[in-house]
Amino acid sequence: MTVLCALLSWFLVGLFIRASRARGWGQPVRQDGPQTHLKKEGTPTAGGVAFVLALALVFFPLYLTGHAGGPRELLIMLTALAMGVIGGIDDLLKIRSRMRGKGKKELLAREKFPLQFLVGLAFAYFAAPLASHELLPSLGTVPDIILLTLVMVGAVNAFNFTDGLDGLLAGVAMIVLLPLLAVSPVSALLASALLGFLWFNAHPARVFMGDMGSHAIGAVAAGAYVLYADVWLLPLAAIIPVVAVLSVAIQVISFRTRGRRVFRMSPIQHHFELSGWPETHVTARFWVVTAVATAAVWWILGGRP
Repeated sequence: MTVLCALLSWFLVGLFIRASRARGWGQPVRQDGPQTHLKKEGTPTAGGVAFVLALALVFFPLYLTGHAGGPRELLIMLTALAMGVIGGIDDLLKIRSRMRGKGKKELLAREKFPLQFLVGLAFAYFAAPLASHELLPSLGTVPDIILLTLVMVGAVNAFNFTDGLDGLLAGVAMIVLLPLLAVSPVSALLASALLGFLWFNAHPARVFMGDMGSHAIGAVAAGAYVLYADVWLLPLAAIIPVVAVLSVAIQVISFRTRGRRVFRMSPIQHHFELSGWPETHVTARFWVVTAVATAAVWWILGGRP
């Protein structure tokens, strides 16, 4: 079924690219960013819609026939879809704004975070009794729910900030999910769907992921590590998303308090680009760092997937 998911994702992403080009659903590019990105103006965006759809189309028939695990898998999948819808609204607003030249450009943080928090809280409420504690014991019901809510919201935004370079987030996400492929059908199916997407997203990208895809990826990664490994292992495996979101926070705090920027541009992948690294080098090196971190997670788990 993983092969089917990869092929379906590949097919749907290809269709999405054709439809996007026909309708002008292109991605605007920051003029103050790396100059090499200016040629990407107009590249179809929101390609995550296609691979998330492929994931759902394969998962739910499997689940309904008893071949996709139990409550843990359904909880991960529903959370991913809910977070994906939030990101999808953001994608839709961006596309409509670009096409019409007016209207709301995107969801503001004060609108997005409450929605993410509600989905994260719902996940945490049902996940707390099911969560794995490979390393540390439970903190107690209420502390666990608070922790898992913050982890889910944090992961969704961290993976979202990791997007922005051709193939970067898709590759990082697949590597992060590797230790859990044997125990979590949703993780295995998502990794397969990302392979189909990466066919078109590899440099030079013919489609960008958008927020729906990155939100769904963050939710699956957080959910799978919470329920099958240990919540404390997620920041290690997802070291690149953690660094990406921290770089944004550091940049904002520094500029608001000192009027100075720490990085040439945030998230940090763009800092390295502006420092002279080719985009493909940044992507490949971030994949390598993720692979080393994920290998450490595998070792901590004693070689168990």
